[in-house]
Amino acid sequence: MMRLNKRDIVEWLTTKDKRKLNKLWNTANAVREKYVGDEVHFRGIIEISNYCVRHCLYCGIRGERRDIHRYHMTDRAIKSCIRKIEKFGYGTVVIQAGESPRIIPNDISELVRWIKQNTSLAITLSLGEQPYEVLKEWKGQGADRYLLKIETTDKKLLEKIHPGEPFGSRKENISRLKQLGYEVGSGIMIGIPGQTYTSVAKDILWFKRMDIDMIGIGPFIPHPDTPLATYRFAPRNQIPGDELTVNKAIALTRIKCKEANMPATTALASINLASGRENALFHGANVVMPNVTPIKYRKYYEIYPSKACIRETADLCSTCMTNRMKRVGRKIGTGVGARQHSTKRQ
Repeated sequence: MMRLNKRDIVEWLTTKDKRKLNKLWNTANAVREKYVGDEVHFRGIIEISNYCVRHCLYCGIRGERRDIHRYHMTDRAIKSCIRKIEKFGYGTVVIQAGESPRIIPNDISELVRWIKQNTSLAITLSLGEQPYEVLKEWKGQGADRYLLKIETTDKKLLEKIHPGEPFGSRKENISRLKQLGYEVGSGIMIGIPGQTYTSVAKDILWFKRMDIDMIGIGPFIPHPDTPLATYRFAPRNQIPGDELTVNKAIALTRIKCKEANMPATTALASINLASGRENALFHGANVVMPNVTPIKYRKYYEIYPSKACIRETADLCSTCMTNRMKRVGRKIGTGVGARQHSTKRQ
């Protein structure tokens, strides 16, 4: 088995040797099979609101944008989507939104409580940074997981893409989530202007050190109406955000973080609609996240352009993803698909 330090990871990220890459793919796939099995777990995402106060320089729903329609789904509409997720047999509902004061903690508490009382679904919240007491309340009501992307652990890079956001605040939130007993999800983008192979290697080692339960890795795709759409900063060792490099990062993360759940991200499907998600499944991923947001809202949650399946109904998406999994010979997971802590030798 590969033992990966920072230098090793950089070497694997930069290699173009096909024989070495085949070894990387085969090793990642073997680790995935041994530690998380052949099942692909479905998580149904509901994008409940596109209001956001953050200033991220690449995101299509950033607070400064005045030219987009903002929405906040009603409680009734959200519950209707949750019933669909249960009907489709997905094990988890993901409640996602921009970071906004319109997300009222008590409303989320009531929603979490309703889900636990009326369904068998696991609950993942993805609602940005929140105070400790709010996170504690949601956990107490029954929330199982929390997804908070780190995007990058590189201080200078984060300050460039997230102006005004104190460095370390996301790390602190992730530490609090772990203390509260959440399964914690995080992740990074590959190809951020100014990002280097070394910074990505450090990100992967941080995932391992923090024992992150779910790790999402996708390409950097800036929205065309944001500052980073035209910004280009390319140092000599700038890492590209192409599918090959993303899959290298997924494979290396799988080898390093053997038991983590890893999604084949929608962003990968956006740069390769035909097989982006399927390819990720052969490089270490074991989760897919179908969108269950009603179409009339979905087009307004355009955090990056050309988002895959943006005009596809939840029913069509369910059928399509099920058939895609069968075509590549992967089993569809049952149950909630929690991260398994094995006793297998690391």
